[in-house]
Amino acid sequence: MQKSMLDDGHGNGNDRQITRLPALGNGAGSGGVDAVGVLDSRMLPDREFIAQWDAVIVETSQKDRLLSQAILNFTLREKVNRAKLPLHGLIVLHGPPGTGKTSLARGLAARTAETIGKIGQFRYIEVEPHALTSAALGRSQRAVRDLLGQTVAEQAERGPLIVLLDEVETLAADRSRMSMDANPIDVHRATDAVLAQLDQLAAKYPHLLFVATSNFTRAVDGAFLSRADLIENIGMPGPEACRAILQSAVEELARSFPATGHISQDADFGRAAEHCVGLDGRRIRKLVISACALNKQTAIDPNKLTAADVLQAAKQAEEESKSVREEHP
Repeated sequence: MQKSMLDDGHGNGNDRQITRLPALGNGAGSGGVDAVGVLDSRMLPDREFIAQWDAVIVETSQKDRLLSQAILNFTLREKVNRAKLPLHGLIVLHGPPGTGKTSLARGLAARTAETIGKIGQFRYIEVEPHALTSAALGRSQRAVRDLLGQTVAEQAERGPLIVLLDEVETLAADRSRMSMDANPIDVHRATDAVLAQLDQLAAKYPHLLFVATSNFTRAVDGAFLSRADLIENIGMPGPEACRAILQSAVEELARSFPATGHISQDADFGRAAEHCVGLDGRRIRKLVISACALNKQTAIDPNKLTAADVLQAAKQAEEESKSVREEHP
């Protein structure tokens, strides 16, 4: 893979000339935000999130784009006229399930705080969109308004803030595609509330960044997408990335079960990687677990895992993936 312009030589996208803060590792809930619709809040940077960023294998140029855009949000927005340079503080990651969008979003928050932490103490909020939706007329709109207009605004007052909107199609549903069977009036109003709050927050808090993820961009309202400063597709891994992901998973296993360390050198491992093309990163990693479960003896002692087992599991995963695609073309 191409080496990153921000790379420190270890493939982590670090620039020796940028001042970096040590990962604080405060963990889940360290941000102290307890409100409806908040799944997690943390102080940044965070060790767990940085590990997630490093674990997602995509082109380094893609990570560079994401990190550069996030940094720009905090260095440029407050210094320009938004009418002429309309930065909304919104990055959208989209692509198939299992490709690492949520992990990248969390890691992006941590890496951004690590890179430009000198501007202030960064905080992180992760929104649970399903907690904001309601069958009762008007309640979704009020929940969205309260979360964004009060909770997020209060945290943005305290300093740099990054907010993850996971599965954003739940919050900003495409109003043109609404079904009459699903309370379209309330969903319409909820989307309206999201857009209105995004505009108000963008105007008032230049040190606020939203990172949204979606598996189905066709289900996301066009007006929401038009506000994005960057829309990045996180696609299925190519052949090289498939092999790297599979190797990473085997190496993780070998940390606790050293006898498996030779597997990646076996010819069957290379064949297994070829069968991974067409699988998402999560499924590739899981097939190593599936390989350990092929027989009871290996489950008892994963040191007995062989490259042939990994190959068999890869073939099974490939067949399962084809079967799912045929059922849901």
